[in-house]
Amino acid sequence: MKRSVLILLGSLLIQSYSFAQDKSEGKPLLSGKGITTSNGMVVSAHHEGSKIGAEILEKGGNAVDAAVATGFALAVCYPEAGNIGGGGFMVIRTSDGKTNVIDYREKAPQRASRNMFLDSAGKVTDAMSTSTLFASGVPGSVDGLISVHTKYGRLPFREVIQPAIDLAEKGFTISERQAATLNTNRANFISRNDSGTPFVKDSLWKGGDLLIQHDLAETLKRIRDHGRDGFYSGETAALIIKEMQRGKGIISVSDLNDYRSVFRNPVSTMYRGYRIITVPPPSSGGIILTQLLRMVEPFNINEMGFHSVNTIHLVVECEKRAFADRAEYLGDPDFMKISPEKLIRAKYLRNRMNSFNSEKASFSTDIKPGNPDGIESEETTHYSVVDASGNAVSVTTTLNGGFGSSIIVNGAGFILNNQMDDFSLKPGFPNMYGLVGGEANSIQPGKRMLSSMTPVIVEKNNNLFMVAGSPGGSTIPTTVFQVIINVIDFGMDIQSAVDAGRFHHQWLPDYISIEKNAFDSLAINHLEIMGHAFSERPVIGSVNAILILRDGKRAGGADSRAENSSCGY
Repeated sequence: MKRSVLILLGSLLIQSYSFAQDKSEGKPLLSGKGITTSNGMVVSAHHEGSKIGAEILEKGGNAVDAAVATGFALAVCYPEAGNIGGGGFMVIRTSDGKTNVIDYREKAPQRASRNMFLDSAGKVTDAMSTSTLFASGVPGSVDGLISVHTKYGRLPFREVIQPAIDLAEKGFTISERQAATLNTNRANFISRNDSGTPFVKDSLWKGGDLLIQHDLAETLKRIRDHGRDGFYSGETAALIIKEMQRGKGIISVSDLNDYRSVFRNPVSTMYRGYRIITVPPPSSGGIILTQLLRMVEPFNINEMGFHSVNTIHLVVECEKRAFADRAEYLGDPDFMKISPEKLIRAKYLRNRMNSFNSEKASFSTDIKPGNPDGIESEETTHYSVVDASGNAVSVTTTLNGGFGSSIIVNGAGFILNNQMDDFSLKPGFPNMYGLVGGEANSIQPGKRMLSSMTPVIVEKNNNLFMVAGSPGGSTIPTTVFQVIINVIDFGMDIQSAVDAGRFHHQWLPDYISIEKNAFDSLAINHLEIMGHAFSERPVIGSVNAILILRDGKRAGGADSRAENSSCGY
């Protein structure tokens, strides 16, 4: 009797959180860049992932169904960053305006320790935090995707995950670009794995080759049939532990059994009448994004001009201050001493800008963290989903570096993350993205490492307006910030907003990272005279976004920097 009551209560609870149903079926799918659709849309880093998500929407699934299907599909077709061996964050907004965040960030194993990556002299050991099994945190993606589907999904889980299984089993055709990426990582795959992997073959990859992943398909089937137990216990867990024993890794059976994703309250702020909804710690991205918007809002940047000297200078100075705070204060909220809400108070941020000089660059060495008590290679991936009923999901997920640690769990077919590098290995020591940190992000057992992921949902007049996010390691929050102001302040359409040239400053090192041809030479010369230094890089970020137009249609912004694709109906 008690069991039946619990089942009934569980069913009612799930129904109370369920999204409005999308009953539109059988309409032809549109795909590509810059497309507009009338109903549902998915924008992701790979056309197969976007297509699978859109097909789930077309079948009557809601935005979470499509997001979960896309997440598992990207683990197959975008192994650079899509994953079941990593983690991420998801922002959810239902059609009635309710919001939530699920944090499925990886956690440090129980055998992790503060100085585990230091040698006897106290120096950081080269590559230990990026290229070995010590680099892997306990994966969170499977638990997160299952948990969010249990709470919000409409279609049966088996139906949502099956397209990813079919994709792994039958294979998919890789592009020239993906072939080159696999070939570039060939030596890492060979040196870090004792047995063969599906990512290495006798000859080099070329565009048009078929990539089949039988072991991964079997792992996904176990997840399909047994839920989280199909990954965190049973055969898959045994394969993970066997891999740890082979390479003297430290993830244990209890680490896998104990891992749980967490639903958290979003970080929310208003910017020029728009509501910005994003992620709290252990991602720093939402706090940085909120700080940047609030520091910039008093200035009329539309009048100052897109990529004008004054606008660039202002944004860079705001970024320096935000990243200085990141280094000092942000980490896993279960271990933090400073409430993140203090870092986004209007009075605190006004004080942070008191030292801003509109005519001169500040030196990062002169910028210190504020006093709030006184007043993720960048191969992450992002995808955005909106269904026909107006439910929206914004997801950023990662293995950290490109292909994570490049270590594949033998017999299970998935790549392990190298997320432990996102901890502060030693105070003041930069991680692979050049970010420095302190005690707030030190390694502790069971702790989630600090992230830069910044999935975001934007409202206008209490209605859904935009869904966006990006990969790019430390550049993620500044990339998302620029897309938001490109749309809100500079009136760009979504495809132009995501394709526009970008720049980035993260306090240390003290220079502006800039994409080639992002600024004209006169602007660069003027900024150098003001005291700014520059470092050119090929690309900054790779945004996947959806904008809701005035007539209610969905416009896709699939960044032209990569093979991103929008798909919808």
